[in-house]
Amino acid sequence: MERTRDNPWLHRYAILVAFSTFILIIAGALVTSNDAGLSVPDWPTTFGTFRMPRMVGGVLFEHGHRMIAGTVGILTIILAIWLWLKESRGWVRWLGMVSVGAVIAQAALGGITVLFYLPVAISVSHAALAQIFFCLNFSLALFTSQGWQWGEPSAEDAALPSLRLLAPATTVAILIQLILGAAYRHGGLGIVPHMVGATVVSLLSAWMVARVFLRFSCQPRLVRAAMLLLGLVLVQVFLGVGAYVEKLRYRDAVQPLPPVVQTTTAHVALGALVLIASLYFTYQVYRAIASQGPELLTHRGSAPEGARV
Repeated sequence: MERTRDNPWLHRYAILVAFSTFILIIAGALVTSNDAGLSVPDWPTTFGTFRMPRMVGGVLFEHGHRMIAGTVGILTIILAIWLWLKESRGWVRWLGMVSVGAVIAQAALGGITVLFYLPVAISVSHAALAQIFFCLNFSLALFTSQGWQWGEPSAEDAALPSLRLLAPATTVAILIQLILGAAYRHGGLGIVPHMVGATVVSLLSAWMVARVFLRFSCQPRLVRAAMLLLGLVLVQVFLGVGAYVEKLRYRDAVQPLPPVVQTTTAHVALGALVLIASLYFTYQVYRAIASQGPELLTHRGSAPEGARV
């Protein structure tokens, strides 16, 4: 399989970009958690100028978010240029360009959100694209790591649905769940759809982990990735319950109080990590498990072959 010559500095820089993107998600969550979305009521200027405002109150969160977003945008453009010059795999180079397109679209959505006074549809789209952008930059950091290559899968999965279908379906379900959470945070939906989504994600994650331990326990990469995903999902469920309890506890407060801000922001940040963990698990599934061909489908009732390596 095609792979690039190892470039450790490119990989380290890609990690920096991915980590910076995660910080950007936290900064965005702080804006929403503190109800600071319109603390700076214009865009791309700040109170009519491009000068640094006084970083106090909601301005600290809103303008700070813009500054971090601008920095991440520049870092992403540099990464794309570096990939284009040094990366031998064409699809990785183009993935870098897609990431640049995503950050530009994200900036535009952020500006529209302010200019049109936080419309729910645009605000939720802004939050959803942030998660997709994080996935893109995480993928670039992973694909530029030393020794990464898809290779030839050595295990077979005769069960239906196969993990090659179940893993990406779970990742999509987590993304939808994050969108439902954003809709709840921005006042577009109640809590019930988000709770239903959490239940679906938890069941899918548990199902995948059980499949891995029953059929692929001799695949350490799959086992580690599955355990990471399940652990994060469990913590996220408890954190979500805690965030909702804190929100109910202080529902009559004039402004968001620290317990609400801290738990809701942590819940958003951990949700992003759950999505990344599921994406990582999906990549490992596609590296380790062969696709189901006619021969596998014909003999799916025979003895499990998933542990064959």
